[in-house]
Amino acid sequence: MTDKDDYPSSTHPPLPPTPEDERFSRLRLLRSRRVGIATYKRLLIEHGTAQNALAALPEVARAAGVSDYRICPEGVVHAEVKAGRTLGARLIAYGDKDYPTALADIDDAPPFLWTLGDTSLLARPMVSLVGARNASSLGTRMAKSLARDLGAAGFVVVSGLARGVDAAAHLAALDTGTIAVQAGGVDVMYPAENTELAMSIASSGLRLSEQPMGLQPMARHFPSRNRIISGLSRATIVVEAAAKSGSLITARDALDQGREVLAVPGHPFDARASGCNMLLRDGATLIRSAADVLEVLGPVKQASLPLDQPPGAPPERSLRETADLHTMILSRLGPSPLAEDQLIRDLATPASDVAPALVDLELEGQITRRPGGLLARVV
Repeated sequence: MTDKDDYPSSTHPPLPPTPEDERFSRLRLLRSRRVGIATYKRLLIEHGTAQNALAALPEVARAAGVSDYRICPEGVVHAEVKAGRTLGARLIAYGDKDYPTALADIDDAPPFLWTLGDTSLLARPMVSLVGARNASSLGTRMAKSLARDLGAAGFVVVSGLARGVDAAAHLAALDTGTIAVQAGGVDVMYPAENTELAMSIASSGLRLSEQPMGLQPMARHFPSRNRIISGLSRATIVVEAAAKSGSLITARDALDQGREVLAVPGHPFDARASGCNMLLRDGATLIRSAADVLEVLGPVKQASLPLDQPPGAPPERSLRETADLHTMILSRLGPSPLAEDQLIRDLATPASDVAPALVDLELEGQITRRPGGLLARVV
């Protein structure tokens, strides 16, 4: 018999990657050494697909002076995906219909989010509530009061699952909807004392993280976590914070992202209030109760949905509608950068529709992103 190697190779071109293949390759690209979000986006734009970007990555590393570069092994990503499935977690990618619209608007939006719990909360209006880990009794009471009343008003309360103010906010909003953004893997209980609370949030709320499954949080992961907390929300409320604290980092992220920053005042002699008082001095809105927050943000508006459309699901767009939206976007962009929020206002189209279209055009190499949330057409 003729050995199979004697047969001529097929003349058919290789099959294009399936969406699942591309999704896997994108996660592998993001998990590769020295590939941050900016590099990840640039490589996708320059090479068209994640598989092409992975093939080019060693040469890109050599050009940057890194020798013996190895991309993330397939087995590592397979293990991560398997761990997520075992836990019952779900991986949401930037551009998916369930990816939170507000978070998609920030410059360094996470390409992937591991989620555990009720993802429909991501479609509701959110407000972040953060503060000191060593919160005072009054600070804890204030956090609970704000979270409870804002939840009753229709807002999902977002925080970081830390001890103190974060834990109090999550606990008070369990019945109305709360999201915990974790610094480590979504399967890692940190701090251990909040394990029971974390399990309750997974049952009735949502836990999420941009980090790989199983990753133990380190100090450098918390600032990255903070920009997701503020990015999800229309406003960030700081209850208690020292002059140098993670809560102030979250507040600065909120300002950079164009969000509202609100703060609860405290006694000048209390170090836990110094950060809040500094924010108020610099122009943050003073908050005494949920009523003050609602005065700034206005009431929650519940959009009407078709009878056959579940809550939290954006309306499906036909291929023709998608093509027309792409054409409208390109017609309004030129070589001179334009702010993304201004583009959305000019289009008079919901940001939830525009964001996926921008991702498509960016991956096709027709538009490019510039620092500061600016967009430009590639000519």
